[in-house]
Amino acid sequence: MEKLNKHKRHQYSKMVVDTLKNEKINEFRHTFLDLHPSDQLDIFISLNQDARAKVYSYLSPEEFANVFSGLDIREQKLYFLELAEEYSSTMFNYMFTDNVVTFLAEINTERADAILANMDKDKARHVKRLLSYAEETAGSIMTKELIRISSTEKVSNVLERLREEAPTAEIIYYLYVTNVNQELVGVVSLRDLIVASPEETIENIMSKKVISVEEDLDQEDVGHTIKKYDFLAVPVVSKENHLLGIITVDDIMDILEEEATEDFEELSATKGSTDIDLSGYETAKMRGPWIIALMFLGMLTAGVIGYFEETLEAVVLLSVFIPLIMDSAGNVGTQSLTVAVRGLALGNIKQGGFWRMIKRELTAGFLLGLVCMVSITVLISVIYGNWILAVIVGVSLLCTLTVSTVVGFIVPLIINKLKFDPAIASGPFITTVNDILGLVIYFSIATALMHLL
Repeated sequence: MEKLNKHKRHQYSKMVVDTLKNEKINEFRHTFLDLHPSDQLDIFISLNQDARAKVYSYLSPEEFANVFSGLDIREQKLYFLELAEEYSSTMFNYMFTDNVVTFLAEINTERADAILANMDKDKARHVKRLLSYAEETAGSIMTKELIRISSTEKVSNVLERLREEAPTAEIIYYLYVTNVNQELVGVVSLRDLIVASPEETIENIMSKKVISVEEDLDQEDVGHTIKKYDFLAVPVVSKENHLLGIITVDDIMDILEEEATEDFEELSATKGSTDIDLSGYETAKMRGPWIIALMFLGMLTAGVIGYFEETLEAVVLLSVFIPLIMDSAGNVGTQSLTVAVRGLALGNIKQGGFWRMIKRELTAGFLLGLVCMVSITVLISVIYGNWILAVIVGVSLLCTLTVSTVVGFIVPLIINKLKFDPAIASGPFITTVNDILGLVIYFSIATALMHLL
């Protein structure tokens, strides 16, 4: 099934719209169902409400389940309201369990209970089980649609089962082998199955070294496992090694994208407000707490300047370089913060490497400060003809950049040790803290050397 280019997608979109407008049911079904799922999704989203209503009547709940699964959660909640109750309940029966769980977790409990009551009993039971897991754990994002096989089965029997069960399984590239107690004991790839002799038993071709994740593992750690081993899917097991379900790479990619977005929002103090569909009021409401908190924190900066008022009055020229000190401190702090948060997210900052990383950032900050000190000292001496002032600003930059680099790196590590998301040490927060430190260093050195000016 070939994915359409932009020109062909436009042509097919026009064809679909025309068949809906003229109520040519068979022609619509032939054209629409022959498209790649991604193209079906793009075309469906572009339709107006009347056209979508016809799609619901022309497609069976099973056929529309694929389209609905591909929508993002905001679109799902919108289009769900257009579906008849019986139609939607049947549709959920044909969706993969993890996709149903994701949708139900985002709507109110009363409506979710009503949907579960109308679903197939076995399907609903699996969904309820997944909903009982804590959010953002392996158990909450796994799916139950997998193929289990026994180590005593013959290859020919498994291939025959595949023909029957593959359409309802989320992935068939890996087949997981369980014993009579439903414990995970091995894995067989589809390739191994195809090349093996039909009379061979699964026990003789399976790999007993199975990489799995426990049901309560954090979803980010699941993503790291799949990335590390280049898996298309990973099995989820209980503490007793019972096979509970699988997590596929496409679901993990969506989750890691969400996690990266959350980290970006935290780093920029815009948590929850990056959705472009939010109104100005909603955006301001989400950003407001951070801005107000930073405003009060910024008052400390004013307090520092006020504390050294006598120094400023004695040498007014010192005020010219305040923005330079503050900007430099904030910039290097944000750089180190980004390195720390990204390193923690990717697992690059290993246990025992803390002091090595601190040493690295301290060295980097010192060298950056040294270069800046030499440059600004020469520049100020030439422009203002005051080498004492040049030394004050230069040494202040050296100390500020050295300290700010370490602060920007160490704060998210401390927050991570306290079991909080290190990204909450946002860029604006680190910038404000380093502004204060930079000013204290600058005015302390200026006050100490003021008698030489």
